[in-house]
Amino acid sequence: MDGTIYLSDYTPYPFDLDQVHLTFRLAPSATRVLARLHLTPKGEGASLHLDGEDLKLISLGIDGTALQPADYLMTETGLTVHAAALPEGAFTLETEVEIAPNANTALEGLYMSNGMYCTQCEAEGFRKITFYPDRPDVMARFHVRIEGDLPVLLSNGNAGASGQGWAEWDDPWPKPAYLFALVAGDLVATSGKFTTKSGLEVDLNIWVRPGDEDRCDFALESLVRSMVWDEEAYGREYDLSVFNLVAVDDFNMGAMENKGLNIFNSKLVLASPETATDTDYMRIEAVIGHEYFHNWTGDRITCRDWFQLCLKEGLTVFRDQSFTRDVRLGPVKRIEDAATLRTRQFREDQGPLAHPPRPNHYREINNFYTVTVYEKGAEIVGMLKRLAGDEGYRRALDLYFDRHDGQACTIEDWLKVFEDVTGRDLSQFALWYTSAGTPHLKVTDTYADGRYTLTFRQSTPPTPGEAEKAPRHIPIAVGLLDLQGREVLSTQLLEMTEEEQSFSFDVAEKPVPSILRDFSAPVVLQREQSPEEQAFLLAHDTDGFNRWEAGRSLAQRTLIDMTKGAEPAPAYLEAIGNLLADDTLEPAFIAHCLALPGEDELAQAIFAAGGTPDPDAIHRARNTLSKAIATTHEARLAALYDALEVKGPYSPDAEPAGKRGLRLACLSLLTKLDGGTRAKALFDQANNMTESFGALSILIRAGIGQEASQAFRNRWQDNRLVMDKWFMVEVAACPPESAVSRARELAQDSAFDWKNPNRFRALVGGLTANHAGFHAKDGSGYAFLADWLIKLDPMNPQTAARMSTSFETWRRYDAPRQQMIREELTRITQTRGLSRDLSEMSQRLLG
Repeated sequence: MDGTIYLSDYTPYPFDLDQVHLTFRLAPSATRVLARLHLTPKGEGASLHLDGEDLKLISLGIDGTALQPADYLMTETGLTVHAAALPEGAFTLETEVEIAPNANTALEGLYMSNGMYCTQCEAEGFRKITFYPDRPDVMARFHVRIEGDLPVLLSNGNAGASGQGWAEWDDPWPKPAYLFALVAGDLVATSGKFTTKSGLEVDLNIWVRPGDEDRCDFALESLVRSMVWDEEAYGREYDLSVFNLVAVDDFNMGAMENKGLNIFNSKLVLASPETATDTDYMRIEAVIGHEYFHNWTGDRITCRDWFQLCLKEGLTVFRDQSFTRDVRLGPVKRIEDAATLRTRQFREDQGPLAHPPRPNHYREINNFYTVTVYEKGAEIVGMLKRLAGDEGYRRALDLYFDRHDGQACTIEDWLKVFEDVTGRDLSQFALWYTSAGTPHLKVTDTYADGRYTLTFRQSTPPTPGEAEKAPRHIPIAVGLLDLQGREVLSTQLLEMTEEEQSFSFDVAEKPVPSILRDFSAPVVLQREQSPEEQAFLLAHDTDGFNRWEAGRSLAQRTLIDMTKGAEPAPAYLEAIGNLLADDTLEPAFIAHCLALPGEDELAQAIFAAGGTPDPDAIHRARNTLSKAIATTHEARLAALYDALEVKGPYSPDAEPAGKRGLRLACLSLLTKLDGGTRAKALFDQANNMTESFGALSILIRAGIGQEASQAFRNRWQDNRLVMDKWFMVEVAACPPESAVSRARELAQDSAFDWKNPNRFRALVGGLTANHAGFHAKDGSGYAFLADWLIKLDPMNPQTAARMSTSFETWRRYDAPRQQMIREELTRITQTRGLSRDLSEMSQRLLG
């Protein structure tokens, strides 16, 4: 493929860059950027290449002397100063360029969001600001001067001198250009202070637009919790005198970890009980933690090249998952993380976009910010921790921070610290990073003469460009239960390194095995189980994840049978009754167990088993089973709904949030029987967004939400983030037969700002989340998505490319649907002027 970049072609940059001086003279259509780069050649005879795109060159010189046109070459992608024009020793390159932030709709580099200047430089946005070696292994200290007529002028590091219309910032820590940030606007701050264990006093500021400051307290509290947790769990202290966080409305990503100046999508900062759900609060806390934890795992230690992206992202996702588990959700967090991985990352591994956590080539790096890099990368770190043990993991991380502080590193550097600390050879384990696909783990068991044996056989299905797969090193956590549900073998970690391997245990009677506890490895577990055994584990397993997994597997089996005409399984309905009657369980856990497998998840399971999923049959089966649960357990569900009412002031803490979650799960089921009476009452009476939006979603899904929907819109039409929720739920929850027509209506709505990434994702993503609606037999859902991707691509290639992944499962379905999706993808690829982002994605999707 044209423009493909290969890991094997990596070469170090031939110059050292130790200091950068930048001056920004802000103007919406003509910002001037003056740069002074202090460079030293590493050898002789190298030309100086600088990346640069969409830059108007005003001047170029070295050590105060202007370069002549013959001294350099400019192209659409950069500038090269010929070796003959360079001094022999250290020198300062001086450039001045002009850019137009108000015309930057791609939201990469320096752009404007409703009058505010903002940057997004990861992965390669800095080259749209000035000519620079825009690669993560070039790290330098930055001094920045901002000149403009806006009251707040921010950049990385510590504040320096300032005056009317200007401010200077100094970042003492070397960083790559992708971590550069600048914000200028009419902003107000919610502020606090934090003192590190070493006694450094840090000013904390959450910067937002005037009028939003009353929704920042939780974000500030989350930041403080993150700082405390990182000191206690990892021994990492903050290293600047100020930490600034800015909320931006127009942002392609969730947030960005720029050193000392984190920039966030507004939806991940602003929260009040009236406007944010429990899920929003939890997500805000997790993402603020994630970006703060990057200060060490991403900023102080970064990645050598973009192939190593999972080094910083996988580790930091693992850290934020651990943070949320420790401060909020406990064992339920593992269920949520595993469910996300299996529904999203396993799907990616199953389709044409499969790739290793560390790929060996790419065309457009923006297309590799994926669940494989992030969430699977986190699972790999979790496996390393299991293999090393808690103490070994902490010693390995301490060595990693000590050895590599201030460096740009590779996966090999990361694994080496674990080898040095534990004495293990991790060469086979490294396959998790370098090989694509999800291993399938088939399990059989035997029992004879007091000896119980588990035999595992692993295989990994082929992925694009990789037909043959070597065995992985798989940590398998196992426990054994007797027939009364008592644990006869507490959790042991088995290490599988061969294609087939057996493990034996001495026990008095044949036990019931609990395999892959805590989801100890990201694999598909294949084991013949009866519904009775699954129900037994749901009732008795001492491992929270496996207890949930048993119920999930039983529900999935039941639903798949129902798509073929079967009735709801009595064993499953009885198991749900036992679950609802168990008052020792946390409400959040019961809520997770009541949630049926999603329609896309069921389609994935049917396809993996060699079948062809029928989206309409899957939708009908879920509705039928939900009604059967409600009918069988109406009295208990009604009693729980009444008992779980949370009275008093709203709190986003885990306990009341868990009660609200279970109460809404009960309400969803009861609405199948009561015609929406309870849901309408809750919608009218709710004093918080969790219950208001939850009731609205239930009413829309039941096809009786028109009145509530209009009332919701009337109340929140001036709140951009709540309106994003409304656009999403109107399509995602509506009956499948009307999903596409509703999406078309909303696309013409005056409130639909398709150039805003949040609003675009809400509407178009809402349709693709409506499984049966998106996969309508007439192909209208596919055409709707393709039309909007083609329209958005010239404005915002990143968002268009990421949304195109909704087509990744197309090979699952029947021949007519496959043909219609193939035609839409072909139409996209043939569009004139298609961006590199969307071009690569559509071609990969087509295979």
